[in-house]
Amino acid sequence: MELIWQYIVEWLHSLGLQFGDRAGMDVAPVVSEAVAIMDMPSLLALAAALGWVSGFRLYAVVFLVGSAGAMGWIALPTGLAVLQHPALMTASGIMLFIEFFADKIPGLDSLWDMVNSVIRIPAGAALAAAALGADSGTMALVGALLGGTLAASSQAAKTSTRAAINTSPEPFSNVAMSLAEDGLVVGAVWLATNHPLVFCVLLVITVVLMWIVTWMLIKFLRAAFRRAQSLFSSATA
Repeated sequence: MELIWQYIVEWLHSLGLQFGDRAGMDVAPVVSEAVAIMDMPSLLALAAALGWVSGFRLYAVVFLVGSAGAMGWIALPTGLAVLQHPALMTASGIMLFIEFFADKIPGLDSLWDMVNSVIRIPAGAALAAAALGADSGTMALVGALLGGTLAASSQAAKTSTRAAINTSPEPFSNVAMSLAEDGLVVGAVWLATNHPLVFCVLLVITVVLMWIVTWMLIKFLRAAFRRAQSLFSSATA
């Protein structure tokens, strides 16, 4: 694994991309300066983005942020330096590859969401806590509460939306929604790291709308379930 990572680093160096040492294992020289570079609004925006998109695409955000930190595109806080580790980037990349296709197959996407729901919310809380809590246990707790709440909100919205979409026999709306979520991860991380205040305002509006839509979809799914149950009972009788 180390030889593979070294080869990748050498290739990136040949393209003029510099990060870490020549062995590719010391990828955190800029991490110690991250807190000085990122003020509190920026850290809060990053923590909120990590928690929120974890409910949609946990493996994508881990791989994306880890890669951006390793490339030197983002100066990650100390608590998030582990995302740059080659082993974690490899594992998250493999899971991202699997999820990319599993999330676009009707029925399988809902099963995938159910299986991964047990990890997305605590992982979102852990990522947000790591972003804020490098030097303060209190801020780590604040980050965990923020990230967990946002991850739960996006996870609920994703699960209910996919369940409603899967009531339609055609697969195109499912694929379109999945691709939109893929783009949402990239857009949210970019906006949070480049325009944190704008991201925070948009996030508040989006989360409120998500709660409203989720409540409406839950009511729709309950009504659909009751209709299906009634039809099944009538057919049995």
